[in-house]
Order: sequence, then C-alpha cells, then structure tokens
Amino acid sequence: MLAQGRSLSGGQGRGLTLGVETAVDAFLDTFVAGGDLTRTRAVFHELGRTEHREGHHIDALRSVLTVGARAIWSAVSDPAADLDRADLSAVAHALFGYVDVLAGAAAEGYLDEQQDAAHDWALVRRRLITLLVQPDPPADTALHAAAEAARWPLPAAVTVVSVEGTDAEHLARAVGGGAIATVIDGATSIVVPSPGRLPDAPAAAGPAAVARGLTGRRAAVGPELELRRARTSHRLSRRALQLQQAGTLPDGVIGCDEHLVTLLTAWEPGVADRLAARALAPLAAATPASREVLAETLLAWLRCQGQVIATAEALHTHPQTVRYRLRKLRDAYGARLDDPDERLALHLGLLGPAGHRTAKTARPSGVSS
Repeated sequence: MLAQGRSLSGGQGRGLTLGVETAVDAFLDTFVAGGDLTRTRAVFHELGRTEHREGHHIDALRSVLTVGARAIWSAVSDPAADLDRADLSAVAHALFGYVDVLAGAAAEGYLDEQQDAAHDWALVRRRLITLLVQPDPPADTALHAAAEAARWPLPAAVTVVSVEGTDAEHLARAVGGGAIATVIDGATSIVVPSPGRLPDAPAAAGPAAVARGLTGRRAAVGPELELRRARTSHRLSRRALQLQQAGTLPDGVIGCDEHLVTLLTAWEPGVADRLAARALAPLAAATPASREVLAETLLAWLRCQGQVIATAEALHTHPQTVRYRLRKLRDAYGARLDDPDERLALHLGLLGPAGHRTAKTARPSGVSS
C-alpha cells in the first residue's frame, strides 16, 4: 500500500511502480553519466494523465515523488555511505532538482488530460442538445445513447434558456440543477431539466435560481415543455433574445410566456410591418401629428375594450376629446371598428414595432397586452 492508502496492485499500481523504477534508474543514469530525461518525463507525463482519469488529485503523485526522494536521500546520506560534504551537496542539488522536473511533467500530463476531458464533455453535451432542438425529433435510440454519453438522465420536461455570451460551461454551472449548455449560432443555449426528473438526479433549478445564475446577462427563458418539444422552447427563447438585442424586449432575464404577443407580432418582420401598414392605412391622409394622436387614441380605446371614460383616463385627457377623436376614427375605419376580428388585427398591428412608433402611448393601468 502507498502512503495515501492506494494499492500498488492492478494497472494503476503497475504504472506507479514502473514510474518509480524508471525515476530511480534515470536519476542514477543522469547523475553518473549525464543521461537524457526525455523518456522519464514522458513516463511521468502519462502518470499525470492517469491520475486525472482515475479521479485522483495531482498532489498524491507529488507525495509519492517526495517520499521516493526522501528514501534516496536517506540512503545516500547514511554515514555508512562515506560521502563527504561536497558529494552530499551535489547529490542533494541533483536529487531535488530532478524531483521538480518529474513533478512538473506529471502536472503537465494532469492538466493536458483535464483539458482533453473538458473538450470531450463539451462535444457530447453539444451533440445531445443539438438532438433535442433539431427540427425533427430524434429516434429514441439516438437520444438515449447521446444522453448516456453525456451522463445526463433524461427528464420528462425541460426549459431552454438562450443567453447572450459563449461561456456555456460557466453559465450551466451558474444555473445549476443538472443544467447542460452549448453554443449555438453565437449564443449559449442552456437546457434546464424540470422538477420531477429521475429521483437520483440533482434537484432541478427553478425560475428564481435561473434568474440568479444569469444576473447581469440578457437572457430569455423558454416555456417548460415535454422533452420532445424542447425545440419549441429553444426557438421561442432564441427569438426573444434576438428581440432583446434589438431593443424590442427589455434587458435582463425575461420569461417568453410574459411576452408572447410581442413574439407573435415581431416573429417575422415582414408580416408584422404589413399588419401595421394595414392598420394605419386609413390614417394616411392625416398630418403626421394628427396620425400619431389618432393611432394613440385607437390603441388605448382597443385596450380599454371600447370604454370612453377608461380611454380618457389612460390618455390623461377629457372624455369629450376622446369622443371627438373617435368620430374621426369611425369616419376613417367605418365598420372595421365593430368587427371583432378586425379589432384584433388593428390591435396587433398597432402593437407591432412599426405601429408602436406611431401610437406612442403608455399602457393603461390594469390593462395588459
């Protein structure tokens, strides 16, 4: 047994034994004949890699080297060895410099393996997330194989979060709860398992934990959907993030379900602009200032469900003024103002980016869009 309580039997033990034997032989060869340390460094570089693969800390291998160096020093400094002070000093200098070289080689191997492992994890998780958000749902065998490779128990439902930035691993750890992440089209997509996943898996991160983990970032949280509908959650959150970056939606961490109307009207700019143009067309003959006032009044009236008093309060103006404007609007729109479907089209057109620039009105209190 080693001092760290690890056995020298098995493949790992044989590797350590080979390392120690190689180190001793190489030290004697180097000290006596000035031999080359290339092979010995390679052995300890591989031992460092093995330490990481076996889940050990690099300090354990350093301890083995230290113990070995002390044993050699004890042997050469024994009075029976009959070495004078100059010889002892030369041996000490060579021995402890030699140990530093081997420790450095082992540390390099450990870090190389760590980086390779991190790269491999990123690849398998990227493959899993890509399968989840691709247009066509993956076959069960492919999905389960990808999840097993990523060591990620498949939950019943997920939330997909789109975040500004490309530091995917950092963001997944910040969210916690078994979240995995990768970079897709220049932004990070985080797949967050929902509560009710496998009993032995980490507790899922709730909305509050997601918001805390992503503080200071632009991020859009998609709806919680069953696993095979993860693409929908991804598409909504990705589009919402794009609208945040364009200034259409507010910064910070937002929930897509709270902005579905904006997502609907701004999903395809050409359609939204056409809807706004159709809504504003009857006001084309008015002056720009009059057009803005009438569009503002129409949007407030629609939001207030046709109630004149509520519309006047929302616009901070007199009811008679609202009635005067409504007469002009009826002249312009006619029966469209009495048709429920036309009212919906007008409302959506005025809510879109192009319509909103014309109807610059605050949302009436107590009325949501």
